Amino acid sequence: MGTMKDQIKTLARQYAADIVANRRHLHANPELSFNEYNTARFVAEQLKAIGLTPQEGVANTGLVALIEGRKTASSENRVVGLRADMDALPIHEANDVPYKSTVEGVMHACGHDVHTSSLLGTARILQELRDQFEGTVKLVFQPAEEKAPGGASLMIKDGVLENPAPASMLGQHVAPNVPVGKIGFREGMYMASTDELYLTVIGKGGHGAMPDQLIDPVLIASHIIVALQQIISRNRKPANPSVLSFGRFIADGVTNVIPNEVKIEGTFRCMDEEWREDGLRRMKKMAEGMAEAMGAVCEFTVVRGYPFLKNHPELTRRMRSSATEYMGPENIVNLDLWMAGEDFAFYSQVVDSCFYRLGTRNEERGIISGVHTPTFDIDESALEIGAGLMSWLAVEELRVKN
Repeated sequence: MGTMKDQIKTLARQYAADIVANRRHLHANPELSFNEYNTARFVAEQLKAIGLTPQEGVANTGLVALIEGRKTASSENRVVGLRADMDALPIHEANDVPYKSTVEGVMHACGHDVHTSSLLGTARILQELRDQFEGTVKLVFQPAEEKAPGGASLMIKDGVLENPAPASMLGQHVAPNVPVGKIGFREGMYMASTDELYLTVIGKGGHGAMPDQLIDPVLIASHIIVALQQIISRNRKPANPSVLSFGRFIADGVTNVIPNEVKIEGTFRCMDEEWREDGLRRMKKMAEGMAEAMGAVCEFTVVRGYPFLKNHPELTRRMRSSATEYMGPENIVNLDLWMAGEDFAFYSQVVDSCFYRLGTRNEERGIISGVHTPTFDIDESALEIGAGLMSWLAVEELRVKN
């Protein structure tokens, strides 16, 4: 029969066409965050077809299923969780492919169709091999990674990390900057927390030719934006990565009319929860204080996003070692810090977790677009790799978890 690794590779190759077909179905039928009803039904059907009994309706559109390996005295508490997200983005697809999105203005532009189809492939492989490993694999199909408060937080509230409780969680994400056939890992801090900032600076508008009679919210808001960058440059530790960016500034006046108020929207990202709280507190205090000193009012609102994502060092080293055995050392790459956010971070704050990247880039075929773009696509040979590798990582992690 060959080794477990050989069997997994054989099954991944055998099921590759089906995994691609599932991915194309999902890609052509995307659904936005918290609305993955058809996607959830499709996933449930696929799981039932291989003999699993998924728990449906977790966090409304999420699913959980268990693959039970051999039962022994030492395997009772061996549980590893595998997560895939299912939601799409409000982007109009520009690709001209047979599986192009059929939903106007909605697209799988972040690879969640890849993650879901890959985990379905993993489920099929592990279900077939369940008599050859000990322990339990917990499959987590999660909604709403793209929208706060994040499906992961809601899945956790609904008990996804209980009954049985996974000792570790693994997550896989496409990497359009990594060549297909390669896998990326990083220990420790990896992705940033994500908070949205909404400021309204209220002054007194009027004629631009009579500034002495006004409380100019445009000028005050401009000072606030510049001053808030001082918090990043002068209050955080230099070794602590952090980003403060403002992408929207609305001053609805005209050339000679100063408006009564200005609205500002931005994002604050960092990789330390203590600094996150301190930074937000300092920003609010500075913005409100500056506005008051200039005779205006600043309403400062924070919409809390995801925490920072940390890869458990020991678990990540184990997964990297197992991936090296499965893929070969030449196909394992180091990842840089990434200031984007991921709600897998919620799991990483509670349980030992490893979030790794699946290379999907193929420059020869022109598959080079980044995530969240209308031309994002993947080299679909990554699907066989993704399903097989995650199966192998799960089996290896169950082997060492006593």
